[in-house]
Amino acid sequence: MKLRAITRAEARVLELPGRDWIHYIGPEINGARNLTVGYSVFPPGSAPEGHVHPTQEEVIYIVSGQGELVTPEGTAVLEPGTCVYIPVGLHHQTVSHGPDPLEMVTSFSPPVVPGSYEDDDE
Repeated sequence: MKLRAITRAEARVLELPGRDWIHYIGPEINGARNLTVGYSVFPPGSAPEGHVHPTQEEVIYIVSGQGELVTPEGTAVLEPGTCVYIPVGLHHQTVSHGPDPLEMVTSFSPPVVPGSYEDDDE
């Protein structure tokens, strides 16, 4: 495998509930075997229903905006510079407070199929 940079113009944009998710790194993008990396943009006031990643750990890093990550274990304040670890199986909901979009880098291990977790009933 050789080094490959992916620009925003080359990344795949997915319209997921309450946000756009920009897919940069993953098995189907560049052959990454152990992770998926993307960038989420939640418009102001967005609060899609929460979901669970049944087999993936997730890490989010807040780039801009204000919001909360709500879980049964508590709520984390999301603001620029905050990094949050979400363990496998933890139900979580992202809320964007505005007035600007909430933007974050997202990373999953093992790799995730983007949007596959949206239909989980867990």
